[in-house]
Amino acid sequence: MKIILAITGASGVIYGIRLLEEIKNEEVYLIISKNAEKIIEYETNYSLNDLKAFAKEFYREDEIDSKLASGSFIHDAMIICPCSLKTMACIANGIALNLITRAAICCLKEGRKLIVVPRETPLDLMSLENMVRLKRAGAIVLPAMPAFYYKPIKIEDLVNYIVGKILEQLNINHSLYRRYLDEEI
Repeated sequence: MKIILAITGASGVIYGIRLLEEIKNEEVYLIISKNAEKIIEYETNYSLNDLKAFAKEFYREDEIDSKLASGSFIHDAMIICPCSLKTMACIANGIALNLITRAAICCLKEGRKLIVVPRETPLDLMSLENMVRLKRAGAIVLPAMPAFYYKPIKIEDLVNYIVGKILEQLNINHSLYRRYLDEEI
């Protein structure tokens, strides 16, 4: 599977990093925003080089001339995880501010799968309206809202739940959490 994964500058970059670890055997085109680089350094022990090692190709958000900025770049899905509210607003309003927003807009115009994972609370009315606009445009809006029926013990369990939900949208099997009423892990 050919996947574009963008990590933006919202808190919760661990969701995107953990997803990257899970899809490392796929053909991953990784974009990391400048603000995400700062958050990765602040919130985790990962380096940019650690993350680049999991991807087939790596891009910075200002590489707007890359092949990912074209609708003719054929891929199966794009995930923005986490998706900052600024990035979400740009996509919802058709503003190709950088490579991430341009590639996402191309996904929507070409009818490809776009999954956005906002991580913010509480939500203001504009952000809720942007989520609705994205959903109407064909995106999957998957907020980082973990469940508790599987009785998580560690923070990693909460992260794995969200990553598992993303993988399910890609039809990728996983055993990251126990599904509701399922006895197996």
